[in-house]
Amino acid sequence: MTEWSPGARAFALLTDGTQIEIRRLGAADLDAVRELHEGLSDESLYLRFFGLDRAMAADAARRVCRDDGGEHAALGAWLHEDLVGVAEYEPADAPGEAEVAMAVADRMHHRGVGTLLLEHLGSLARARGIVAFRADALPENSAMLRVFADAGMPVRQRIREGVVEVTIPLVPDDGYLDAVAERERRADVASLQPLLRPRSVVVIGASRERGTAGAELLHNIVAGGFKGAVYAVNPHCAGRDLHGAPCVATLADLPEPPDLAIVAVPAQSVPAVAAACGRSGIPALVVISSGLSADQGGRLLAVCREHGMRLVGPNCLGVANTEILLDATFGAHPPAGGTAGVAVQSGGVGIALIEELSRLGIGVSTFASLGDKYDVSANDMLMWWESDETTRLGVLHVESFGNPRKFARTARRVAAKTPLLTVLAGRSASGARAAASHTAAAATPELTRRALFEQAGIVATDDLGELVDAAALLAAQPLPAGPRVAVVSNAGGAGVLAADACADAGLTVPVLDPATRRALAGLLPSCAAVANPVDTTPVVSPEVFQEVLGVLAADDAVDSVLALVAPTALGDLRGALGGIGKPLAVVILGQAETVTMIDDTIPCYAYPENAARALAHAWTYARRRDVPREAPPALPGLNPDEATGVIAGYLGDVPDGGWLPPGDAFRLLESYGLPVAPWRWARTEDEVVAAARELDGPVALKAHVSGVVHKTAAGALELGLDGEDAVRAAFRRLSARFGGDLGGMLVQVMADEGVEVLCGAVQDEVFGAVVIFGAGGVDADALADRAARMAPLTAREADDLIRVPRLSAPLLGHPARPAGDLAGLREVLLRLSRLAADHPEIAELDLNPTIVRPDGVVAVDARVRLAPRRAWDPYLRRLR
Repeated sequence: MTEWSPGARAFALLTDGTQIEIRRLGAADLDAVRELHEGLSDESLYLRFFGLDRAMAADAARRVCRDDGGEHAALGAWLHEDLVGVAEYEPADAPGEAEVAMAVADRMHHRGVGTLLLEHLGSLARARGIVAFRADALPENSAMLRVFADAGMPVRQRIREGVVEVTIPLVPDDGYLDAVAERERRADVASLQPLLRPRSVVVIGASRERGTAGAELLHNIVAGGFKGAVYAVNPHCAGRDLHGAPCVATLADLPEPPDLAIVAVPAQSVPAVAAACGRSGIPALVVISSGLSADQGGRLLAVCREHGMRLVGPNCLGVANTEILLDATFGAHPPAGGTAGVAVQSGGVGIALIEELSRLGIGVSTFASLGDKYDVSANDMLMWWESDETTRLGVLHVESFGNPRKFARTARRVAAKTPLLTVLAGRSASGARAAASHTAAAATPELTRRALFEQAGIVATDDLGELVDAAALLAAQPLPAGPRVAVVSNAGGAGVLAADACADAGLTVPVLDPATRRALAGLLPSCAAVANPVDTTPVVSPEVFQEVLGVLAADDAVDSVLALVAPTALGDLRGALGGIGKPLAVVILGQAETVTMIDDTIPCYAYPENAARALAHAWTYARRRDVPREAPPALPGLNPDEATGVIAGYLGDVPDGGWLPPGDAFRLLESYGLPVAPWRWARTEDEVVAAARELDGPVALKAHVSGVVHKTAAGALELGLDGEDAVRAAFRRLSARFGGDLGGMLVQVMADEGVEVLCGAVQDEVFGAVVIFGAGGVDADALADRAARMAPLTAREADDLIRVPRLSAPLLGHPARPAGDLAGLREVLLRLSRLAADHPEIAELDLNPTIVRPDGVVAVDARVRLAPRRAWDPYLRRLR
């Protein structure tokens, strides 16, 4: 929340994981603000006000709690019902700057209250156009100076007349975002300790009879050998053991508040049970119960926020941590201990993944079924895995995203050392809103999710089987150094199929080095094939097959080896399979299960296609991991103030938003340096003729008619008009066609022929600004050849975006066609992405077609739809 209306609030975590509420201060908070200042120690009072006059407390309270009028702002930090911190800013002398000050209760020092308030106040100030904070502090006020210095901004300090003058630029660059992320990680992990590494657990709602979620969950905790204390709450079984755990009538009867409460009661009882947990001092809840109404769900979350409890669920399978032998799920089998962290929204998917990872010997470190994700999300689990020494692989199943920007940044950081895999859930476009432009039509759920995972460095698979296949390879084998695969088989036909599968997966099957081929010829029968794929013939012995694998791995032109084994009576080649120092994937033809493991180290697949896709995913991860992170480039010639003026002017006249008139749309594009074919706006026949004469060349006439978006289909377009007579005739045809609905005409120079592409952007409600690129022209939707990335783009992401669609082939050039201006196209995508990212009011932006030629890039048509939106800071530290 960057724009704080009265009563708006956010919840965030202090350094030790304690939840705190941050909200705007107003007249109703006058007494609380005064009491906070009156409660400051003499030292704190002196450092805050440079004096010891306690009358200043009342003056400060009146100033802080006055109506801000859009210039002043004040935020308060509340721990339960106590105000423990205040931060405010006032206008400074210099335009765009503000004086910032804060006070924190003495008992809350060194817990991160001041830093958290500074982050939120800075976010609010940025949204209001403030570019820097200024503050004065005494040199001995080391705590406050440390808050400023540790914020992550390029803070400037100077001492004048015994006072430290601090300037804090409010520019959220990578350094600042990294500092915020590290603070968030530490606080988040601390808050999750009672949930994922509890010392004691209570199950509320377990029945006497087995076969219910609560009873099975309690049984699993006890039977799994959990190392901490386990209790049950059921008034009908109080005073005796329930499924192996002592049972009490109420939470008040427990010897001490447990760390974790598992709630499995009817939906209508959940809010009251959660409130009882909060009053008992329980810091974490897992709510198994499903079917909560919106009101019940709202009350559940409010109770958790009120008492500072972390919440998994509702409507979930539970959590597990094999390190402490905690199986707090109602799955049929406990997860085997291992190295994979698993976070899922669907309990059924979670059960499938636990079973498969356990079967393969990969095992599970921590597991969380997130359910309806009221609080704990995939972001939290990523930060837990990042801090967990046991987890070496992360597996995600995420159906929805609360904060995809933060998710992407967190995942990119985690994926730098830990492979992350997911399955593309919700790929269907069914149910998507009707779109009025090619760009919006292109922004399908699959496209936007692929963009998110690509930029986050996550390996995205199309189904669970493919995910498990990739997990088996990534968990057990080294990463490939490149896409080059040596294929070897004792059945020649299978080797050919494997080579085809590698090509389909985006891998290459290179010709082997001559020395490698000679070595293979010396090992194999004369009828063997020693190029690539290698056919050893069926008579090869296990010992020779093992030598062949070693020779292939030693070839510098080989990054990984795909070995196919057809079982014969001539010898069991599976015994020849072992580590070769490079990635090795094996196909056992006729294998019953899709993937198995040999000695927990060699993944064995039933089909070549599965093995090839797994190798391709491993290479994709390795390639992305090794790419250094870069920031979006600085672009010259941007005029955001002009763009803001165009947007504000239109929304001032049309508050609900709509399609920009063509002239305004082109001015908006030109404010960010986007290349638009020369144009003029005209209303009368004579103005159209004069515009065509001024543009000096064949022109197009484009009728502006309210409600018409696709001009070709509506007959609102006249092309190739050369000379006054042709222009006048075209004007009259369009005027007769649209009559009084005609709002004017765009006169535009005809562009030379080239490759027609679509460059566009949409503001997705969840993902924010998304850039779309693909095939353009009137057939853009029919071709459906496009890719997407979240804005703003880096230069590398823009280059990747250009190369994903099939139309990249003519852009890259071939003997019959010179390459297009790829540098110019990259520049267009970068500028477009900045425009969309800087101005969230741009709901849809369509540059179609954009013509790409060897000598340049130009957009010849543009449609822009605006909608009123508030700025939103995706990286601000706050709970969901």
